[in-house]
Amino acid sequence: MTDSGDIFGDSPPPEGEGEAKPSAADLEAAGQAAMFGEPAAEARKPAPAPAAQPYRVLARKYRPQTFSELIGQDPMRIEHLVNMMTRFSFWPLGSIGLTAVSGIEHALWDIKGKALGVPVWQLLGGQVRDKVRVYTHLRRGSTAFAVPKGDINAYCDAVQETVEMGYDAIKLGFVPYSGYDAPLKAVQYTEKLAAAVRERVGDGVDIMTDFHGRPDSLDAAIAYIKAIAPIKPLFCEEVIQPGDAAAMADIARRVDCPLATGERLFTPREYAEIAQTRAVAYIQPDLAHCMGFTGGRKIAAIAEAAHMGVCPHNPMGPVAGAVALNFDVATTNFVIQEEAVGIVPWFEEICSVYPLKLSDHSWMVPDAPGLGIEIDEVAAARHPFAQEIIPATESVLADGRIANW
Repeated sequence: MTDSGDIFGDSPPPEGEGEAKPSAADLEAAGQAAMFGEPAAEARKPAPAPAAQPYRVLARKYRPQTFSELIGQDPMRIEHLVNMMTRFSFWPLGSIGLTAVSGIEHALWDIKGKALGVPVWQLLGGQVRDKVRVYTHLRRGSTAFAVPKGDINAYCDAVQETVEMGYDAIKLGFVPYSGYDAPLKAVQYTEKLAAAVRERVGDGVDIMTDFHGRPDSLDAAIAYIKAIAPIKPLFCEEVIQPGDAAAMADIARRVDCPLATGERLFTPREYAEIAQTRAVAYIQPDLAHCMGFTGGRKIAAIAEAAHMGVCPHNPMGPVAGAVALNFDVATTNFVIQEEAVGIVPWFEEICSVYPLKLSDHSWMVPDAPGLGIEIDEVAAARHPFAQEIIPATESVLADGRIANW
């Protein structure tokens, strides 16, 4: 009977060699004997050494080592498959890995819904609302449109045009690239711009503002929040860089304005820290990054237990929008959904079934099975991938220091 190597793949020494010094296999056998008794005599006889094998952890034999090993698995076992994708590595997945997992997870829910003939929201506990309120960005997120810097009237014109497209909520950027201070002129301009926007759209439109984590200090963030607070925004988003729940909670106690964060947090554990510190009023998970519905539902439950609303982040494409729509329909503490359907002019063109029609400032509940969206592959092929234009290179302060974008 042959003797296998130890749990790390090491082989026993050849017979007659190294007798004065016990091998790893001998030590392993002695340990096994101490715990479970002596094995049969035949099992103790050394065997010829097998060919050298590379180092291998035993647990690898029972876990997938690549995403390709998902092929052939049962797509109905979504939680199990997400575990396969996220727990196979000693090192936790980062934003890129979790984004890949999220995309696969979305497809699994689409498969399951279509196999059962029901919308995904039915599989998430069922419908809890009749429509999903949405907000948009300036000119629906169009990257081809820019307002002249310093022209408050032109900015207000663009805001009004956007609202008149059918929205009663809009998210805007008021805060300039910042550092550890908040120059008085910059704060005064922010206050003036916010007040002009509120006057233009009136009190019937909710305004949100995204700081993008630009301020480097709590005091700088607070100065800008207080400049915006008089217009009563629905929330101020990412007022400092994410990842410091205690600092965010400190800010929340010092201002009279709801705060929000979450687009750059990816796991339930990160949101649990936000919930424990009561750092914000609203959390913003992005289902394209946080393990899809699987992670999003856990995050929403954490938020609900901490009395926090959910405002999912989603300036993405139509499939991500359909995912968010199904999630929102079935999530009790959902508040409002981000969209940016103008981010490219062919947003709807590439879909043969498109559930993101705007009506009464909202998306309607889809009734098609699965995610309720179908991509026209021929139409999509007319728009090959192109790198997103991000104005990050503009985030430079007057003295030449690079700031947070």
